[in-house]
Amino acid sequence: MKRTTISLVLGSGGARGYAHIGVIEELQRHGYEIACISGASMGALIGGLHACGKLRDYRDWVLGLDALDVAALLDFSWTRHGVINGKKVMKKLRELIGETPIEKLPIPYTAVATDLRRNREVWFQRGDLLDAIRASIAIPTFFTPVERDGMLLVDGGVLNPLPVAPTISVQSDLTLAVSLFGQGEAPRIPMPREAQERESRLEELADELYRRAREWFDTEPRPKSSYHLFDVFDATIESMQKTLIGYRLGGYPPDYMIEIPESVCGALDFHKAWEVIETGRLIARDFLARLPRDHSGEEKTS
Repeated sequence: MKRTTISLVLGSGGARGYAHIGVIEELQRHGYEIACISGASMGALIGGLHACGKLRDYRDWVLGLDALDVAALLDFSWTRHGVINGKKVMKKLRELIGETPIEKLPIPYTAVATDLRRNREVWFQRGDLLDAIRASIAIPTFFTPVERDGMLLVDGGVLNPLPVAPTISVQSDLTLAVSLFGQGEAPRIPMPREAQERESRLEELADELYRRAREWFDTEPRPKSSYHLFDVFDATIESMQKTLIGYRLGGYPPDYMIEIPESVCGALDFHKAWEVIETGRLIARDFLARLPRDHSGEEKTS
């Protein structure tokens, strides 16, 4: 007897990447076996955590964070390279992941980053897992970039927001890509009161921190209603990624694609973890219910 195996591709999209958690948990609940994972940015983070068996621990940690916890994790870089240095977050992730070589993971895994100096994508398939994740999640202007071996590494989504190509060398029954740039409205999901209250407190903190970061990068007073360079840069990156997905999928189309609506949250709305995770779960559940029976997760006779 064997289960349906999946090559899983997890796309970039900032905080919307929390939806990958719900998708993975729903795939497991339906009996699918993930044969390999490729991810960019948050897709690389969530995929790496699953590959090393720590996704549930990460999910529980994220959902338990309160405003004071988040404030304690943020280490402003106070440079023009990026708002957040990321060392405190990486320290927590190191506690979860430990010293884990990618080549020893039970699931073949690829984290995709972008080398700005050579204008090329970089695949991490060997070496320290957390180092690869840190390079892939270096969202421009938000996280400081990573300098390594002559490369200046930032978010993998800059050049390849949905990296299907790294999975083609692994045999599986089907390739499933999860895009975080879907169209339409996100489903409305009732939230428990405790989750609503926690999110409200985190949103207040996020708004205050974002205001301070904007002021740090401002060189002149501006009307309150005007847009900021952060707004322009964020919109530019997201527009570019949506266009790139179409080109990339033309060369390496997956068998199926789950699309998480872009409207579920903003790229930096990391305080909305609960509802985004549940959105991913609901959309994956609906998607799997429509799959042909021969691609179901049920065990099959060899």
